[in-house]
Amino acid sequence: MERNQMIINTDIEKGTINKNIYGQFSEHLGRCIYEGLWVGEDSPISNTKGIRNDVLEALKKLNIPVLRWPGGCFADEYHWKDGVGPRENRKRMVNTHWGGVVENNHFGTHEFLLLCELLECEPYICGNVGSGTVQEMSEWVEYMTFDGESPMAHWRKENGRSEPWKVKYFGIGNENWGCGGNMRPEYYADLYRRYQTYTRNYGDNQLYKIACGANVEDYHWTEVLMREAARFMDGLSLHYYTVPGDSWEHKGSATQFSESEWFATFKKALYMDELITKHGKIMDQYDPEKRVGLIVDEWGTWFDVEIGTNPGFLYQQNTIRDALVAGVHFHIFHKHSDRVQMANIAQMVNVLQAMVLTEGDRMLLTPTYHVFNMFKVHQDATLLAVDANINGFSLNEEMIPQVSLSASKDKNGTINISLCNLDPQNEAPIDIRLRGLSYAINNISGQVLSATKINDHNTFVNPDKVKPEPFAGATLTGENISATLPPMSVVLLSVDA
Repeated sequence: MERNQMIINTDIEKGTINKNIYGQFSEHLGRCIYEGLWVGEDSPISNTKGIRNDVLEALKKLNIPVLRWPGGCFADEYHWKDGVGPRENRKRMVNTHWGGVVENNHFGTHEFLLLCELLECEPYICGNVGSGTVQEMSEWVEYMTFDGESPMAHWRKENGRSEPWKVKYFGIGNENWGCGGNMRPEYYADLYRRYQTYTRNYGDNQLYKIACGANVEDYHWTEVLMREAARFMDGLSLHYYTVPGDSWEHKGSATQFSESEWFATFKKALYMDELITKHGKIMDQYDPEKRVGLIVDEWGTWFDVEIGTNPGFLYQQNTIRDALVAGVHFHIFHKHSDRVQMANIAQMVNVLQAMVLTEGDRMLLTPTYHVFNMFKVHQDATLLAVDANINGFSLNEEMIPQVSLSASKDKNGTINISLCNLDPQNEAPIDIRLRGLSYAINNISGQVLSATKINDHNTFVNPDKVKPEPFAGATLTGENISATLPPMSVVLLSVDA
């Protein structure tokens, strides 16, 4: 087999990889909030003011930069005033989007912002345009961020928070082309302009306002929003899920799939590159300085739910395939780091492509969790230019690249190279030249995440079946690195002076 040839130009810097690309998303959906993150202060499960400690400690290790809440589709039927004040008095509602279960509103604004403080991450709050009012959204921002005399600030203090919070990221609606109101882009653009007018900056709290962007390849939506409202926004969202099946009714199994389904998954995951490129070109026409960030605030794999679970809870397992999908997406986001300023995987706990799965008082870390943990070295690092000649991975006369890669340099000068071998059957021999170095390098270390079967995943019986191991298969000779990537593997190489 021919070797994959790569040149990392250590002296050609391509900008900064915004740490917010490694953001998370938590919606009132299934067991993400309740059971996953929130158990209540009276729970026998160890918790901090109702937030379960095992999940909290696991997530803190990821250096999560930003967390989106409360939705998702739930955001446009969420009325924030129902979720503040004494919990026993909070209004109960039916979660019509996700399973028809009763939402008791015990996890609301105060609890979410406490979670963000404990995780040391920025909150990203998504406001209700679909069924809410301008006044409701305006008062939410006032409640959270105003430090002065006003009804909302007074109510916040009555509810136990004297100091305002810092809330930077605020979304004006969610999926308003669909579950958020089935709107036309022209109509939503006008609504966006109106609603954002009343989400004010109080004191030194400056909102980064995010408009609802397109679903997949709806380029007309992007055109209209940029034309009509770009000057009023800081970010524009994009949603795209990797669904390998032939329809939304038959998305495919998370754990029982063939090699052809494996291939289809990565073909669709790689489509994210084309989407960002095309939406970005439209944005460039109206925003050549790239002031408006592209915010990919929902992405990830979406499979059929696990057999025996509530279809509205979107609970799915997480295999080595999911880990590689995550790695591929991060490399695409890095490539477009001049435009992509945030991404939020769907979702953090117990829903879709989760970091963590829980069952009662038990918790496990998924293969996707491990990729986030390995790749956190790229957060706010300097992207390096890469030239590569990559072998193809083919199936049924279709071909995709065998290897996906990205390289960055952190503030200490360490060069981190992440690589994904998408081929489930064959090793990927690689040669890397570190061109342009102005200093000698003398140390290389590595980690590898791999598996023996394409559907290997962690269970509560075997929670460590897929986990990172030290990777000692890289050889450093001068400025040249040689290595062989195992089949279906994620590898991180770190090179120090």
